[in-house]
Amino acid sequence: MALPKEPRQKMINIMYLVLTALLALNVSSEILNAFRTVNDSLGNSNVSIDNKNATIFKSFQEKIKQAETKQLAEVWFPKADAAKKLSDEAVAYIDQLKLQLKKESKLEMVNGKEKFNEDNLDAATRTLVEGPGKAKGVELLKKLTDFKTKILAVDPEIAKEFANTLPLDLAIPKSSNNNKVAEKDWAYAYFHMTPTIAAITILTKFQNDIKNSEAQIVEYCHKKIGEVQVRYDAFQAIASQNAEYLMPGQELRITGGVGAFSSAAKPTVTVDGASIALNAEGVAEYKTTVGGPGSYTKKVSISFKKPDGTIGTLDKEIKYTVGSPTGITVSADAVKVLYVGLDNPISVTGGAKGAESVQATINNGSLENKGNGKYIANVTTPGTATISVRGEGGKVETFEFKVKTVPPPTPKIGAQAGGRMSANTFKAQVGLRADLENFVFDGVKYDVVGFTMICTGKGFEATGPQVSDNSGAYFTPETKRIMEMVRGGSTVILDRIRVNGPSGSTTLPQTVAFNITN
Repeated sequence: MALPKEPRQKMINIMYLVLTALLALNVSSEILNAFRTVNDSLGNSNVSIDNKNATIFKSFQEKIKQAETKQLAEVWFPKADAAKKLSDEAVAYIDQLKLQLKKESKLEMVNGKEKFNEDNLDAATRTLVEGPGKAKGVELLKKLTDFKTKILAVDPEIAKEFANTLPLDLAIPKSSNNNKVAEKDWAYAYFHMTPTIAAITILTKFQNDIKNSEAQIVEYCHKKIGEVQVRYDAFQAIASQNAEYLMPGQELRITGGVGAFSSAAKPTVTVDGASIALNAEGVAEYKTTVGGPGSYTKKVSISFKKPDGTIGTLDKEIKYTVGSPTGITVSADAVKVLYVGLDNPISVTGGAKGAESVQATINNGSLENKGNGKYIANVTTPGTATISVRGEGGKVETFEFKVKTVPPPTPKIGAQAGGRMSANTFKAQVGLRADLENFVFDGVKYDVVGFTMICTGKGFEATGPQVSDNSGAYFTPETKRIMEMVRGGSTVILDRIRVNGPSGSTTLPQTVAFNITN
């Protein structure tokens, strides 16, 4: 490692070598691991932002196809697309810088994974600060400055809305030497004698700022299209079925919609969470061939716009029974699905002598007889479960159920699962919760046992990204300390969210990101 000319840096490097010689590597390993953790979390956040933006762009395409939104969509979609192209170009440039840093740090592939000297103190300096003919720091600053200028110039309204709140902050960190030339000062403050993994983390942070900037502007453009105004005098959500009692192989038909509605206000209809298309009359028809004997429930949800602009909803359970020649039926009291980790209520009916004359067993887990034809099923393995019922005369009938795990919850702070939140609203929150939304069982919940909070952007120029490993659902004093530093333009990332649920402890796969506004 070449020693720099500055006495202070010489002393720092000598101390580093002495500590290494004294086998005090555990300290440096912890520091490198901290940077690695932040870099991974920022990378996960970038993926989440990309997925969110992709969803918005799909919505743009739909709005372009609709006559009532086509005109505005064709105005604002190109602006959103321009923001995305600027973002993609800036992110790709930084990816090349990160690759160059790794190569300078002896990059090699080991078992299909990248391996390089993460603690190399020279690579970032040579590449981004003062290497002969290699200093990319000035170029990086110009690229970031140009990105910020161009993305604000996409539209005057965008410039007015985001001029002071865009997450990308290019101010020189306060620790820099202000006697130097400004352009060199910026690169020097961030990358001089910085370990490679730390320099890569800083570059990932800039990529995160770029993607957050893109996300805010794309979302803004999407909202400018607005909602279609509708006018109608009378309305009523409807959900009906063609029969309540059917035999195996017969067709069940569920009809859902809104009575006396405008063609511009077609309802959204789902059956068991699956969206059902509307026919020419604006009515959704769900058809399915019923299976084996038993009692079943379909959950129908209808949402529609009222004349005053508010959203009306109807949630209705469509119950039906499939008959059996023997008269024996088995039904799940909630739905035709059994869930691992829950007490699933089961009803067994039929036979000339009633439910007490039958015997029921299950091949996946256990079945507890509670009397009067009521059972509790506890299943162990996702897939299917077969309940066998022995009725009068010894005849056995079987009933098949799907077996699923309880779906993962949605992490939320306040009422939001990410997106834009004002600084005051964010600071007023007391913790993180995990909501299980639209689940058929009541009373099933997840408890948050820990998570990692990362804060970056505005307010963290001097300190760099701040990380808190929070234990429990409520914000700890350390997390609250970091939250107090948040202001408009900050980015808050929640990663490695750990919960306890019906199936035990797990770490949620998703990362939640908040863009903080004034």
